[in-house]
Amino acid sequence: MSYLFHTIFYNPILNLLVFVYNNIPGHDIGIAIIVLTVIIKLILLPLSKRALQSQKAMQNIQPKLEALKEKYKDNKEALSKEMMALYKQEKVNPFSSCLPLLIQLPFFWAVFQVFRDELGSKALTNLYSFVSNPGVLDAMAFGLVDFSKPNIPLAILAGVSQFLQAKMMPQPTTAKKGTKEASMANIMGKQMMYFMPVVTIFICISLPSGLAFYWFLTTILTVFQQMYLFKKVHGDKNDNETKVIEGEVVK
Repeated sequence: MSYLFHTIFYNPILNLLVFVYNNIPGHDIGIAIIVLTVIIKLILLPLSKRALQSQKAMQNIQPKLEALKEKYKDNKEALSKEMMALYKQEKVNPFSSCLPLLIQLPFFWAVFQVFRDELGSKALTNLYSFVSNPGVLDAMAFGLVDFSKPNIPLAILAGVSQFLQAKMMPQPTTAKKGTKEASMANIMGKQMMYFMPVVTIFICISLPSGLAFYWFLTTILTVFQQMYLFKKVHGDKNDNETKVIEGEVVK
């Protein structure tokens, strides 16, 4: 398992980082990490886009889910079948938003190990034959921050970006509005919105700041992706509504 992890994730990420580091002006590890983050984000873009679309679709069908829950409140088996039928009809997978996160975890762990083991190291190993060995990856980024050591401001930035992402994407609930269940779900959602950024900060404080920087960049890129996707979906919806209205007027 360790061999597969290093072959599929660790070694490619290490070599990509070193390759970028070797070829950017000034050989700045901060710029190299920015480029690395963008490349990884592009690789995962199709999955991330699908997950965001699924989350948005789940929000859009909430009224139908609430109606089903009210209709079959005394028959859980029928409710379950009707909900699955609705998911199939609307082509929504309630679990698809979890897949990109699971796939990103090995990337994140590989980046962590690369930053932990290789930043500032004078014994770079596992480099491909076409990647020249720079001798050492200088961990000083932008001439200001040592990315091989923890950094509180970067940890806070990672936490703030996590909050912004959570703020943009509230978790959907199938509970009927105004009920005790809906109130509890709303409270839990708000708690998670504030709790996860705090956890992110505490995690990043104990890790190499290069990883906190990577976390921050990844989250910010996801926020922009969400903004673009939601704007596009909203624009398409308005266009469709306009066409319907125009069709009715013509009739």
